[in-house]
Amino acid sequence: MTARDLAAALPDIGTLKDLCRSMAMAEAILNPDGERIYSYSAQWSETEQVASMRNGSGDEYDIVFAPDGAYIRGFDHESPLSPYHREDVPRPWPGVLDSVPETFRRHVEEPAFADEDGCPVVTVCLWRAADAPSWETGRITFPEGHPDPDGSHWLFELLLAPTPEAFRSFAEDYYEVPADIEALRHIYALRPLGQRDIAALNPSAGAETVIAAAKAIGYPLATDLRPAAG
Repeated sequence: MTARDLAAALPDIGTLKDLCRSMAMAEAILNPDGERIYSYSAQWSETEQVASMRNGSGDEYDIVFAPDGAYIRGFDHESPLSPYHREDVPRPWPGVLDSVPETFRRHVEEPAFADEDGCPVVTVCLWRAADAPSWETGRITFPEGHPDPDGSHWLFELLLAPTPEAFRSFAEDYYEVPADIEALRHIYALRPLGQRDIAALNPSAGAETVIAAAKAIGYPLATDLRPAAG
């Protein structure tokens, strides 16, 4: 799989945003006090929201959701397209960023997506204008003999399998705890989060911590988790 295949497989911007929020909320309940793989910031800037993945081994992605569209950058540290596989000064693989339109160039140059020397940390990049019919990616010549040369498949695996069942498999494998499928279905449907949903997924999760996470993610809360008026 390559960025071209990923561009054809991803859903529209709104559906992708909801999926990212659901994943972040589910993991925030499963692991309320620790480092998480999936996160979401509903107030990354005044006009932008960001979904992120960090696996702790140097692999990551960020999806910027803005009024003018969405921008995706991913980094597989073992990819042959890594900027650090060059013999001289590190730089992105030809074509990965060359075609990014002016609308999204600010994200290419975003310091949070670059190393300490300003080199973009990227092996896969996609973008989609708000009114565009599909995702786009650069014209890239991929090295032969590699089934996932830029990391498109495994980095975005849960976005390519957008189901509660897929998230449950991830959660039970990674956290080695059972994950209630009905609670996950509730969250994946973006239904308001209540005490019962938290308890079903993680009985030891503190309500205040989960509420804070939900507010950061922009996930709706049920009435039993909202502060009393007045």
